[in-house]
Amino acid sequence: MSSICRKSLQLGQQAAKRQAQRAFATSAPRPAFAPYDWQDGLKIESTMLSEEEQAVMQTAKDYCQAELEPRVTEAYRTEHFDPKILQEMGSLGLLGATIEGHGCAGVSSVAYGLIAREVERVDSGYRSAMSVQSSLVMHPINAYGSEAQKERWLPDLAKGTKIGCFGLTEPEHGSDPSGMVTNAKEVDGGFVLNGSKTWISNSPIADIFVIWAKCEWDGKIRGFLLEKGMKGLTAPKIEGKLALRASITGSIYMDDVHVPHGNILEGVSGLKGPFGCLNNARFGIAFGVIGALEDCIRRTREYALDRKQFKTPLASFQLIQRVFADAHTEATIGLVSAIQLGRLKDSGQWCPEMVSLLKRNNCQKALEQSRKLMDVFGGNGIVEEYGMMRHTNNLYVANTYEGTESIHSLILGKAITGIQAFSHAPPENTPEMIQGTVVQK
Repeated sequence: MSSICRKSLQLGQQAAKRQAQRAFATSAPRPAFAPYDWQDGLKIESTMLSEEEQAVMQTAKDYCQAELEPRVTEAYRTEHFDPKILQEMGSLGLLGATIEGHGCAGVSSVAYGLIAREVERVDSGYRSAMSVQSSLVMHPINAYGSEAQKERWLPDLAKGTKIGCFGLTEPEHGSDPSGMVTNAKEVDGGFVLNGSKTWISNSPIADIFVIWAKCEWDGKIRGFLLEKGMKGLTAPKIEGKLALRASITGSIYMDDVHVPHGNILEGVSGLKGPFGCLNNARFGIAFGVIGALEDCIRRTREYALDRKQFKTPLASFQLIQRVFADAHTEATIGLVSAIQLGRLKDSGQWCPEMVSLLKRNNCQKALEQSRKLMDVFGGNGIVEEYGMMRHTNNLYVANTYEGTESIHSLILGKAITGIQAFSHAPPENTPEMIQGTVVQK
């Protein structure tokens, strides 16, 4: 018998053995179905995540539930943000988590999204503060900055000992940042910046300001790193918000602020710079709002099981169960989709339209379903101890900032039809205009 024949015989025998083993295994009695877990309907956390991602998620969850949840009601009531929160997050490696080196964890994009989900499960305001620090401040320094800038600022930002903010939106230019009037003029020793920004998370407590300005010498938009204490730089708090009250928001005013040459982000020019940051932040929002919706489901379930009307728990009524089914379905689908986007992002197969797809969908569905869940509480829905109106108010803002639902609809509409309906701008402006969208941050 030839060696080839003997090899074929051996392979056949091995295949027969494996088939017999499978037959034996399948003949053993086992349950027809796995039990259903209403908190993880598709076993996402146990089957779709790596061990590292599960560990990161658990670290974030433990911190958020132990340290943030107990103080959020008071923080929201008094409109107070404690800057030490960012130091606490930094000590756990939760800031700038996807960045390699400079004191950052270097985890996957999915892991970053899961952090955002756990933080926003407590409150969108806390997630906004974390998101700005990570995606809108640390990311541009890492992606567009020099090695000297990275070494100077990233380690302290990763620790949370320095706080950053991102200045793009202006009083007259929200969804149209291409019309910004903040300008930079080159002078001996650096640049002089003039202008104003508004709805800027973290600005009143920021040490580092990532400011996007139109350069007088060529008309292009570039990023500049401003520091607290620079003459002519002020950042007053915006008072009286009715949402995101657990985070701090302000304006930025620049009156002949001198910025050294070493503080310009040389690695990018044009709107692709700030939009590169926003794509990362919007990705995190797509995860975060699911955390808020999941918390609304949990709170409403507890209430509906405990509250009795007509001598029976609210949870026993068909209309109430329909509300739960709808919200649970949207939260599950939204999370699976966000994880898929994270995989595409890390493999280099993502694009801004994918981010718009999920930022739009997940924010819209989280807001819609949280409002329906709040109806279950009746008049109690407005009471702070139940936390429902806090979540729904926050989700209204999340649905608005970093691109309204309408703006992302137009981005997707262009991707589908090939025709931009965004504005009456001339065709040569279309590639940048179609990405133009920011409210707050």
